[in-house]
This record gives sequence, C-alpha cells and structure tokens, in this order.
Amino acid sequence: MKILGLDSSGLVASVAIVEDDNLLGEYTVNYKKTHSQTLLPMLDEIAKMIELDLNSIDAIAIAGGPGSFTGLRIGSATAKGLGLALKKPIVNVPTVDGIAYNLVGYRDMVCPLMDARRNQTYTGLYRFDGDKMEVVLEQCAVGIDEIVGKINTIGQSVVFLGDGVPVFRDYLKENCKVPYLFAPAHMNKQRAGAVAVLGMQYFKEGRIETAEEHKPEYLRLSQAERERLEKDQQQ
Repeated sequence: MKILGLDSSGLVASVAIVEDDNLLGEYTVNYKKTHSQTLLPMLDEIAKMIELDLNSIDAIAIAGGPGSFTGLRIGSATAKGLGLALKKPIVNVPTVDGIAYNLVGYRDMVCPLMDARRNQTYTGLYRFDGDKMEVVLEQCAVGIDEIVGKINTIGQSVVFLGDGVPVFRDYLKENCKVPYLFAPAHMNKQRAGAVAVLGMQYFKEGRIETAEEHKPEYLRLSQAERERLEKDQQQ
C-alpha cells in the first residue's frame, strides 16, 4: 500500500511517500515561504527523485486541522485537487494526532502543543502501546493553563513537542508539576511521514472520505470571524 502524506497545517511544509513499512521519500521545510509556493514543487521534486507515478498511490493523507487557517486551506485544496485528478480517496488525519505520532512507541504521555495565539493552544494527550496510539484527550483548542492542569491531574511523565513549545516553555517550567521533556529537533514539528503512516492505519480501518467530502477542521473561528463576532456583540 502506498500513501502520499501532506502537512501544511503550521509553519512547516512537508510531503512524504510511504509504501508499506518503507518511507520512500520525505521533503520537509521549516522556512518563511508560504505553503502555496512550496507544497506542489516539493511533491514534484520527490516524485522525480523516486520516479513516482502518482497514479500508483492508494490514498492521500492530509493533516486536516487544526492549525494555520491559510495553511490548512492550501493543504486541503492540494489534497482535494490531487484526489479529484487521480480519483483517490482522502484520509483526514487530525493535525495533533499526526504530530503526536512522531513519537510512536514513546513510553511516557505525549502532549503536542501548537500555538493558537492569545495563550491558547491546539493540543491533545496520547499514549502508545507499540505502534498503536491511544488518544487520552482528543485534539482541542484550550488555554495553556487548562492542558497543563489536566496533565498535573493525571500525574504522569510527559513529553512536549510542537511549535507551541518555545511559546509556552516558561509557563511549563513554572506550572508543570510532573516530570517532563521536550522532544528533539528532528521529532518536534509536523512531518508528513508521520501523517502518511498514521493515515495508512486509518485507511485500513476505513476512515476515508472522497475529495468532494473533505474539508479542514478549524476547531475555532478565524481571527477575522472572532473580531466580527465581538463587534456584533458590542452593538
């Protein structure tokens, strides 16, 4: 089985091809260019390097949200376009699940943190039994105080990863009461390889959708929508 993985949900843009137990190619960039400039050229480069016929893939796994609204729209449009053109199903992998899967097999609890601004984070809690992921707390948009309070209540060691770590590092040092670690650089951001492998599991479980059905999961209103709502409430 061959899966194309895409992730443009945050600052990182990432593309990967996984076939069964092999990562055939992965291209990940954490730089200042917009994902509309990078995602398709990265896919084209990988396809050339590994002589990939896109018609040979079985499905497209996309980090479907939450995350950057612009990044999610770009990733979603890319996945939908490829799905329609190739007549392939979409596997919508929750972004936070995909980040957590970077640490598959880790012994302690795993807590991805994405910066959602205003002291909010897109987060969740996970444990692993081998390559099987247990979702302790489904991905959600909450205050950093709420997720740290939850971790303290559970009382188990935890590892943090994601682009929210540098944002919330000081808060974690002051308020996290359980032993914790920060994931190393090669594991601490979105990777399409993890999205593809997890997407393969979901595909086998029948968790697929058509390109027409796919849409991003934002989990909360955009900043413009929030400001408009606040303005309406003040009138």
